[in-house]
Amino acid sequence: MPENFSLKETKPNIGGGRVSGGREKLTSSFDLVEVTHFLFVRVVKARDLACSNATVGGGVCHTFVEIKIGNYKGSTKYLEMNKRNPEWNQVFAFTKDRIQSLSVEITVREKEFVNDEFIGKIAIDMSDIPTRVPPDSPLAPQWYKLEAEANSSVGELMMILWFGTQADEVFIDAWHSDVASVSGDSITNTRSKVYLSPRLWYLRVNIIEAQDLVVPGDKNRNPEVYVKAALGNVKLRTSVSADKSLNPRWNEDLMFVAVEPFYDHLVLTVVDQNNEEEIRLGRCMVHLSEAYIRWLPEPVGAKWYNLEGGGDVVEELKFASKLNMRISLDGGYHVFDESIDCSSDYRATFKGLWPPAIGVLELGIIGASVLVPMKSRDGRETTDAYCVAKYGPKWVRTRTVVNSFSPKWNEQYTWEVYDPYTVLIIGIFDNCHLNGEKGPNPKDPSIGKLRIRLSTLSTNRVYTYSYPLIALQPSGVKKMGEIQLALRFTSPSYTSLLAAYARPLFPKMHYIHPLSVYQLDSLRQQAIGILCSRLSSAEPPLRTEVTGFMLDAGYQLWSPRKAKVNTERLTDAVHVITEAWKWFDTIKKWNNPAANVLVIVLYLVVVFYPSLVLPTLLIYCFLIGIWQYRKRPRDPTHVDIKLSLADSTNADEWDEEFDTFPSSKQGEVLRMRYDRLRSMAGKVMVMVGDLATQGERLTALWSWQDPVASAIFLALCVMAAVVFCSGIVPPRCILLMVGLFVMRPPSFGIGIPCAPQNVFGRLPTKTDCML
Repeated sequence: MPENFSLKETKPNIGGGRVSGGREKLTSSFDLVEVTHFLFVRVVKARDLACSNATVGGGVCHTFVEIKIGNYKGSTKYLEMNKRNPEWNQVFAFTKDRIQSLSVEITVREKEFVNDEFIGKIAIDMSDIPTRVPPDSPLAPQWYKLEAEANSSVGELMMILWFGTQADEVFIDAWHSDVASVSGDSITNTRSKVYLSPRLWYLRVNIIEAQDLVVPGDKNRNPEVYVKAALGNVKLRTSVSADKSLNPRWNEDLMFVAVEPFYDHLVLTVVDQNNEEEIRLGRCMVHLSEAYIRWLPEPVGAKWYNLEGGGDVVEELKFASKLNMRISLDGGYHVFDESIDCSSDYRATFKGLWPPAIGVLELGIIGASVLVPMKSRDGRETTDAYCVAKYGPKWVRTRTVVNSFSPKWNEQYTWEVYDPYTVLIIGIFDNCHLNGEKGPNPKDPSIGKLRIRLSTLSTNRVYTYSYPLIALQPSGVKKMGEIQLALRFTSPSYTSLLAAYARPLFPKMHYIHPLSVYQLDSLRQQAIGILCSRLSSAEPPLRTEVTGFMLDAGYQLWSPRKAKVNTERLTDAVHVITEAWKWFDTIKKWNNPAANVLVIVLYLVVVFYPSLVLPTLLIYCFLIGIWQYRKRPRDPTHVDIKLSLADSTNADEWDEEFDTFPSSKQGEVLRMRYDRLRSMAGKVMVMVGDLATQGERLTALWSWQDPVASAIFLALCVMAAVVFCSGIVPPRCILLMVGLFVMRPPSFGIGIPCAPQNVFGRLPTKTDCML
C-alpha cells in the first residue's frame, strides 16, 4: 500500500477549548498548544538535618531528596557538605494524567555506599495541593517538618507543591517524569532551550600593495609574491602579483566572516613562491577590534602595517617592510547562513539598518505520531525525539520525550517578523546522548524537516495541520512519521505589510557593492562553521549535525533527480509562452475560421484604437486573477512528492544522489553514470548551441559576414525610416498589413516561410568556425 504523503488538517484542543479546527484568531499566550497539567514539586533547602556522618569535627553529610508518586521517582543531586542545611533549589514536574497515587511522598536520605540511610519524610495528600496558572504570582515555599520512624523531628524541609501547566516559568528547567529512565548528566540533554545565533559580520580585507620587501637568496630573481590571510581556521590568499618587484601590488579583496565579540586576530603573511618552495617575507597580526566598522558604502582609508621578519630575513625588516591594506567590518550586508531562496532572515548585521517589524510569528509544537524506530535499547526498538525550529537568529529546541513513537511536546514559541518572504524551518531529531548509548561520539540522526514560507500564510489565521516527515534515503523516499503544528502569523498593520513587499529584499550594500556567487557560497560555509561551533558549545548543546541539517550545509551536491525537476520547472514556467505560440499557430492555419475572424476583428480594434491596448490587458489580467481565486491553495505549502519526482526515481539515481564527493564508486557503475551525465549534458549543449545560433544570426545583420544579407537589412532600415518619417504610409497601416499578412488564410501560402524568415535563416553563425 503506497504511503500517504499528503497534508492533513487537524482539530487539536487548543485555546482552552475555545477553538477547534484552527479557523479563528486566538489571543492568549500558550493558546496554540493543548494544555498539559503537571504536578510541580520545588525542593528549596533543608535545615537542622540529623545526619549520622555530620559531626562537630567537620564530617561530610551526603544528603539528597527523593520524590515518589506511585511508580514515578525523582531525586535531587547529592550535596557533599559539612553542614546540616543543604540547598538544592530543584523543580520536578510530573504529568498529572499519569498520576495514580493519592499522595506525594518526599523523603530526605543520606547517601551511603551500600544502602541510603533514611533521615525523614513528608507525605502530602493530592487534595491539599493548590493550583496555580500564570500570570498568577509564584507560590511561596514553606517549611515542613520531617518525620522519622520514631515520630521524632529530624529537621525541616523548605518546598512547595502545586498543579500547573506548561506555561509555568519553571517548566523549562524542571526535571520531568517522562525522562525518569535518564540519569546523571544526561538529564541536561533532554531539556528545552532557546538559542541565539551570534552576530556575524563580513570582514573585508583589501590588500593593496607591499613596500620595501627583502627577498633572501638570488637578488636578480623576480619575486612571485602573494599574501596569505588567516582568521581562525579559515585561510585565503591573493593571486601572485603581476608586478614582479620588491614593491608588488594586488588591490584584491579577501572576505571573511567574523563573529562577535571580536577576540580573534587576522594574520597576514607575505610569501615569495620560488618554484615549489614558499619563503615567508613578512608577517603581521591585526586584532579585529582595530578594523573600521562601516554600514554605508563609504570609502575606508588605507593603512600601512609593519611586517615582522620571517625565516632568514634580518630583524630590521620589520621596520622597513610594510603592507598597505584596508580592513573593514561591513555591517551593511546580511550574512547568509541559509540558502538565499530559503532564508529566514534578510536583515543587515548593523542594527541601525533594520526595518521595523511587521508582525509576530507564533508556533505551537503539539506533537508527533507514528515515528519510525531510530535505535534499539535493551533489546527493543525506540525513539527519543525532540524538535528544533529556526527563524532568524533564534533557535528553539523542545524537550526530549523518551521512549515514545508519538511524543507530545505542547510547547509554544514566538518570533518577530521583518519580511514576509522568509521561511520557518522545523526539524525533528532522535536524541542519542542519553544513558546507554553506544559509540564514542554518537550523533543525533534526523527524522525529518519541513519549511513553511510566511508569505503563503493568511494573516491572523490559525493553521493546525499534521505535516508528513519525509526523508530521502539511498533506497528511496520514506515517510518517517507526522508532526502536528499550530501556526499563526499576526500582522497588526496591513500598511506595514504592504510596505515590506515594496522594500528591497536585501540590504542596500548587496546592490551597491554586490558579492559574487562564489564569494557568497564561500562566506556561507564559513558562517555555518561558526554557528556549528558556537551552538555546539551551549548547554545543552545544539550539535553540529543538527545545525548543519537545519542549514542545508550540503545542498549544492549533484543530483540527477533535481536536474530533472529543475528542467520540468523551467518547462512549466514557459508553459504560458509555448501555449500562446501553439494557439497562434492554429490561428495562422485557420483551423477554426470563426475564431480567426474574431481575432482579426480584435486586431483591427487594437490597430485603430491603440489607447485601449494597455487597459484591456490589465483588465484581462484582473479577470484571470479573479477566476483563479476560487482555485487558490487552502493549505500551507509542503513537500510535493510528485513535483520532486520522488515517486519515479529509480534505485540507481537515488544511490547516485547519496554518493560521496569525490565519488566512492568504481568500475562499471561509475562509467554508466558518467555516460548518463554525458547524455544529459549533450542535450543541454545542443539547446544552448541553438540559442547561441539564433543570437549570432541577429548580430550578423550588422557584422557584414554575409555582405548581401547585411546590405538587404540596411537598405530596408533606410527605406523604413524614410517611410515612417515622411508620413506617406501611416504606421497604423503598416501594422495592419503586417498583421493581416501573418494571419492570412492557408490558400495564400501560409505554410511557406516568408521572405524575412528566409533571409534570417541564411545568416552566418560561428558554427562555421568551430572544430
